[in-house]
Amino acid sequence: MPQPVLSRPPSGLAGLLARRGIHYGWVVAAVTFLTMLVTAGAVGAPGVLLGPLEAEFGWQTADISAGLALRLVLFGVMGPFAAAFMNHFGLRRVAVVALSFIAAGVAGSFVMTQIWHLVLLWGVVVGLGTGLTAMVLGATVASRWFAQRRGLVMGMLTASTATGQLVFLPLLAELTERLGWRSALALILAVLLVAAVAVLLLMRNHPADVGLPAYGATEITPAPARLSFGTMLLSPLLALRDASRTGMFWLLFGTFFVCGASTNGLVQTHFVSLCGDFGIVPVAAAGMLALIGVFDFLGTIGSGWLSDRYDSRLLLVWYYGLRGLSLLYLPFSDFSLPALSVFAVFYGLDWVATVPPTVKLTAERFGDRANLVFGWVFAGHQAGAAFAAWGAGFSRTAYQTYLPAFFLAGVLCVLAAAVLIVVRRRGAAVPA
Repeated sequence: MPQPVLSRPPSGLAGLLARRGIHYGWVVAAVTFLTMLVTAGAVGAPGVLLGPLEAEFGWQTADISAGLALRLVLFGVMGPFAAAFMNHFGLRRVAVVALSFIAAGVAGSFVMTQIWHLVLLWGVVVGLGTGLTAMVLGATVASRWFAQRRGLVMGMLTASTATGQLVFLPLLAELTERLGWRSALALILAVLLVAAVAVLLLMRNHPADVGLPAYGATEITPAPARLSFGTMLLSPLLALRDASRTGMFWLLFGTFFVCGASTNGLVQTHFVSLCGDFGIVPVAAAGMLALIGVFDFLGTIGSGWLSDRYDSRLLLVWYYGLRGLSLLYLPFSDFSLPALSVFAVFYGLDWVATVPPTVKLTAERFGDRANLVFGWVFAGHQAGAAFAAWGAGFSRTAYQTYLPAFFLAGVLCVLAAAVLIVVRRRGAAVPA
């Protein structure tokens, strides 16, 4: 790799690491990984709280799901504006504010007694906090700090959602079963504090802030000039106006809608409750989610590596196709341990493997505005997630079963794969 041209020696910890051949971008990536991991733990927590909340307060699954669906909508809608805030205020400030919002929502849950409290705390407050980070934080760090290995870094950061499941969900389920659901929330608050401290101490906004070029670059690129506050607020809407005129945007938006409808909106929210309907205790069901997380961690990092080398559209065909077949298989299985293990392996490999190639396609097509446009694409993801979170809850309340929702999600994934096949065969570019 060519030696970078430095206008001044790197400062502080960045300089110390640079003298040992370690780029500070990896530190920023590690802190981002931790932040996204903790956020994923908070987003996934309701999956193990559904049953206890129903038992303690007498709330219906559909009512709880409506509140959680609002959280997922805000999680997505905030994405484009989160990108603008990061461009204006910097990564560190936005990440700290986001973690503070999530902590406030979790802390308020200790005293909630009405369904509207749940909607306010988990739907609005936690939704806003998680929306300020989400996938947009990872996409911004990967594009800003890495000129090379961008796909691999995005794969690693995306895999933090799987690691969040792997680390937190079984433990949250165990604490909930032994000590009650409030003890699980106390654990989330503790790790949110750890993440906030790490962000304050180690996160930096731009490579130029520590006197370095991006990883793999040879020259330092100055941090872009800050836009006025009004222009900053308008920038996501202007990016949407321009991007929505292209076929590529709608292809990415539509397929990511399906991605959200078949992952965190459905499985992350309702899988533990679904398993409970078949006599599987929450700890065992959360353990199966953790197994999904293990294989997703491997699949997503592998996806990042592959997206640096192969056609992203072809990769997405495989990911959506395999995920769809896994979801179509689940309603017809006997929900035994071997059957669920087969589902966990094949579904887990594709859980969020779609993100690195989607980010790459967005960056290639939309350039400097990629993080703003990806924010809107991610809004599509969360709209799909909200649709599935509410729809699955409605299915269980109205028909006493989740299975139609899982079958529909599988069909949508297969259709997404088919659309991508047609687009790829018609040529590399999607018409504007």
